[in-house]
Amino acid sequence: MKPVLIEVTQRIRERSAATRAAYLARVQAAIDRPRGADRLGCANVAHAFAALPPNDKLRVVAERAPNIGVVTAYNDMLSAHQPYEGFPAVIRDEARKLGATVQVAGGVPAMCDGVTQGLPGMELSLFSRDTIAMGTAIALTHDVFDAALLLGVCDKIVPGLLIGALHFGHLPCVFVPAGPMSSGLSNTEKSKVREQFAQGLVGRDKLLEAESAAYHSSGTCTFYGTANSNQMLLEAMGLHVPGAAFVHPHAGLREALTREAVRSVLAIRKGGARFTPIGQLVDERVIVNAMVALLATGGSTNHLIHWVAVARAAGILIDWTDFGDLSRATPLLARVYPNGSADVNQFQAAGGPGFVIRELLDAGERVDIQAVARGLVARSLIACQIIGWFAAADSGHSC
Repeated sequence: MKPVLIEVTQRIRERSAATRAAYLARVQAAIDRPRGADRLGCANVAHAFAALPPNDKLRVVAERAPNIGVVTAYNDMLSAHQPYEGFPAVIRDEARKLGATVQVAGGVPAMCDGVTQGLPGMELSLFSRDTIAMGTAIALTHDVFDAALLLGVCDKIVPGLLIGALHFGHLPCVFVPAGPMSSGLSNTEKSKVREQFAQGLVGRDKLLEAESAAYHSSGTCTFYGTANSNQMLLEAMGLHVPGAAFVHPHAGLREALTREAVRSVLAIRKGGARFTPIGQLVDERVIVNAMVALLATGGSTNHLIHWVAVARAAGILIDWTDFGDLSRATPLLARVYPNGSADVNQFQAAGGPGFVIRELLDAGERVDIQAVARGLVARSLIACQIIGWFAAADSGHSC
């Protein structure tokens, strides 16, 4: 491991000693409580499970089956979030096969900055992160869950979901991405039409045609902005099923990854094979890994704001000096638009997060950590190719 990485990680650990200890004490106190259905009053339990089908109600109350809470940022306004419409049904189906139950605990707002930019509504964009965090907390406050799945991709949504989830740090959590849209009109060609429109050489009809050819279907926009940087950081933090970030929404593998997220979160629940609550998983090493992944890929500078808040939610104190010191020791391993000409689909085809993190590991730029999938540490987790990982999962062996 590089000396700078050790130095920054240790500095953060020492700076955060008091706040982190207080946070972990709160997490442990929540862990030590009886499960929700056994702890709550009878009226509370009746309200919590009133709408469940009879079989699920029997499972969760009488048989003490694990109950997964889903927090979703689904809406039709964000192309990245539209695929989430069908995710609860897939999650519920997989959970039932595994003897578990699922409840959509709540939904959170999700603004598409692409729609509101340049308009008064954009003034609400940054503030929406904290509304999303509060919405996540409101959903999880129902407090009858053994684990949580968090469905979100875009700019303020993932930081908000993560901040909210960390306030319920006793819960094992897995983030479930939806993936990018297929590549449309290239960024170079789109920029040419924008320039022509600005010069009065083409009309609004041609500009709209070009923009619609670039942003053309469900899935995340294909440039490496905040939304796709979110996915890179979650992969580096071990909060995804590995390789889940940039698989298209309607690819067959996407549903398989979503089902694996259900299996993964059940495996790390209290009483499961390897209990891993998110508040204990996200420590200073995980935060540093996210910072390094951001710097190595030239990701969104918005995360200089977001990850300070994310870390603070886990009792960890970071600042821009930490980012600055890490940046001087972190190589730039990817140039994805707007930092280059390639889009995220080309980035994924070239190896994507797995390649980047493998290179960082080999160069001593990253710390081994626990992760949500199969209890693998980061080295074995990220270095696995998707096909190899699923083959290993099917055989019951790690990569």
